[in-house]
Amino acid sequence: MVLIAGLGNPGERYRATRHNVGFRVIDHIAGTLQIALQVKEKYSIGQGAQEGQRVTLLKPLTFMNLSGQAVRQVLRRYLSSADEPGSRLIVIHDDIDLPVGRIRIRRNGSSGGHRGIESIIAELGTREFVRIKIGVGREPLLPAEEFVLRAFRPDEKPLIDEAVVHAAEAVGTILRLGVEKAMTNVNRQKAGGENE
Repeated sequence: MVLIAGLGNPGERYRATRHNVGFRVIDHIAGTLQIALQVKEKYSIGQGAQEGQRVTLLKPLTFMNLSGQAVRQVLRRYLSSADEPGSRLIVIHDDIDLPVGRIRIRRNGSSGGHRGIESIIAELGTREFVRIKIGVGREPLLPAEEFVLRAFRPDEKPLIDEAVVHAAEAVGTILRLGVEKAMTNVNRQKAGGENE
């Protein structure tokens, strides 16, 4: 089983914010694969198959700063004790250090200041899990924690709509070809999916 977790904040108030692009990708994958998401106490979850593998889609409903609680709970439930906690985990999240619509795949690393990733690292005790980062831009005059809770501007929406689709496709590439090949294919693309 591969756990695909998209990060965001629950509730209509946050639905269209920059911080919630991870949720949007999970919703897109669920629609494409016809996976029904069911709301539990701490998360929304659904299971199905992609690229010949069993996948579990997850949207933590604990708010961003506590995302790791839901991730850890689901991994404990579905992974065998022989698996490393992060070895079957793909996390999709926003990144203010990337231009709007740009996608980057990373095999591991620090949180980069992202509170959701910090929570997952703390709960799992490892940095060894795959991340798909979606650029949401940055506003130098606003604190990051305020900026990510704002909606995209009208001119940014087409880029983000494309990025959601491309991030979902990147998940399929990881499952089909592996992380290294997916990084080669995706990380050299500009926003909009064009190669550099």
